[in-house]
Amino acid sequence: MDVMGDMVNLFGTGRFAQPSDQEEPTDEAQEAADEAAEEVRRRLAAEAGDVEAMSVLGAMLLRRGDFDGAESHLRAATAAGDRAAANNLGVLLHQRGYADEAAGWWRIAAVAGSAAAAHALGRHFRERGDEPAAEYWLCQSAEQGHVLGAYALADLLEHRGDEAGAERWMRAAAERGHREAAYRLARALDRRAGQKRDEGYTDAADEAEQWYHQAAARGHRRAALHLGTILEKRGELKEAGRWYLTSAKDGEARAACALGFLLRDAGDAESAAVWWLRAAQDGDGNAANALGALHAERGETQTAERWYRAAMDAGDDNGAYNLGLLCADQGRTTQAEQWYRRAAYAGHREASNALAILLLRAGDETGAEPWFSKAAEAGSVDAAFNLGILHAGRGEERAALRWYERAAAAGHTEAALQVGMARMRDGDEREAERFLRCAAGGGSAEAAYRLATVLDARRPPTPAHELGEPAQEKSECEEWYERAASQGHRRAQVRVGMMAAARGDVVEAARWYREAAESGSRNGAFNLGLLLAREGSEPEAVVWWRRAADAGHGRAALRLALVCARRGELAEGQRWADRAVSLGPREVGERAARLRDALRQELSA
Repeated sequence: MDVMGDMVNLFGTGRFAQPSDQEEPTDEAQEAADEAAEEVRRRLAAEAGDVEAMSVLGAMLLRRGDFDGAESHLRAATAAGDRAAANNLGVLLHQRGYADEAAGWWRIAAVAGSAAAAHALGRHFRERGDEPAAEYWLCQSAEQGHVLGAYALADLLEHRGDEAGAERWMRAAAERGHREAAYRLARALDRRAGQKRDEGYTDAADEAEQWYHQAAARGHRRAALHLGTILEKRGELKEAGRWYLTSAKDGEARAACALGFLLRDAGDAESAAVWWLRAAQDGDGNAANALGALHAERGETQTAERWYRAAMDAGDDNGAYNLGLLCADQGRTTQAEQWYRRAAYAGHREASNALAILLLRAGDETGAEPWFSKAAEAGSVDAAFNLGILHAGRGEERAALRWYERAAAAGHTEAALQVGMARMRDGDEREAERFLRCAAGGGSAEAAYRLATVLDARRPPTPAHELGEPAQEKSECEEWYERAASQGHRRAQVRVGMMAAARGDVVEAARWYREAAESGSRNGAFNLGLLLAREGSEPEAVVWWRRAADAGHGRAALRLALVCARRGELAEGQRWADRAVSLGPREVGERAARLRDALRQELSA
């Protein structure tokens, strides 16, 4: 209720002197002295029968808490027809617990035109559950420009589901400086913007930001928090930090937590910890989790566990999940399972996925599958992919593909690769290419290689080039081969080397062959040997052929046999020929067998 009643009218009639912006501020003692002098002056005037003085003196005593002294003066002024006194008498009686009698005096003042009394009467009826009467009087108050009446009417209409009416009066209150109205109007506009964001509407979001700004500037801490969030998403980190700081200093724990993350991202972990501590002590579970993670990174596991437990006590399920991760890292599998279960039963999807993985590693596939399913249904992309792996391991290709497709649709790179490979097996090259492009674009080297092979198969044959000729322009498939090769894909590295050699770029070809060979590619080692031999470096070529042959490359073994035969090392040549026969392929084995027989005859001659 309005403690001072019809304050607007009192100020307007000059009954309360409004301090001018130009006046010098006085100290508390001077203000108290002035107030005492004013009270004496009003008391003398009231005793002389001045109705206005009675009303103002009653309001002064009411504000001070002197109900007995205020009541007599307010009743006298009310009897003389002063509507402000009638309103303030209602306030006094309401505070004393006489709600019905208070309503009677508010009605008298409201009928006489007091907007504040109409607001108080509307609030009275709403508290009694009489919404039609409440709406009538609040509407009377709001239409007279009473800011609290407009806000209370908007609140009533919003409760009833009248969004248009609620917005109209909430806007009216906000425009007159009501900070809570500005905040709630911003929230309503924000929700509308969220619903229509996909349709391209931005006006509501822009207006919401303006009202957040107005409410925050008037000291609304939650508005400052939301304003900081908007600015942070837009990349205006300095301004976001300023509003987070304003909100945090006013006691908003979420703002303190957000400020901590902003400082951590800026590299100031120590300052971040200070704000997280403040937020965590105020019951913010997210901040407690952040503190736990900070101490876990430093190896302070006991402190980390304490903060994770604090987060859990604050109702944050991430606390139990993080405790599970902490225990799992320490090899405390039993405790990890317990914490994962606690978070999973509370609906934490990543905990459900982690629990399923833990059970699967322990050999409990039957127990793991329901948790994978629960996590996937809750939106965990990793769980959907893991379900695909689970079904694929059982040979249930159709079920596996469904889960892979679901994960791929959510942007899971490896799932997109699996779908692409499945489409290739089914002969649907167009769909295969689409999924392989998604996976390759997401960073999968295998997908980039397979996409390159699809594109490579479509290329028309190109004329052969001699080594040293000018290089031709690279095709798209070569670009994908190179992307896979740069990520360490050995077969792609060999293929890039072959294409470079075909262009005549010996140096580039040798670089990629060597990189593949040093990573363990027997084809890379064999091709590098061929390139070196062609360039006249047979001794080094033999080194790479030997590595390839030892890894099971039949052609490399045949090359070694031929080199040994040419050098007259017949026994060694026969040994490598035997090796080539056993390794194959068939045409290599046939050539190696003929060479072996010839070497055997030469040895026995």
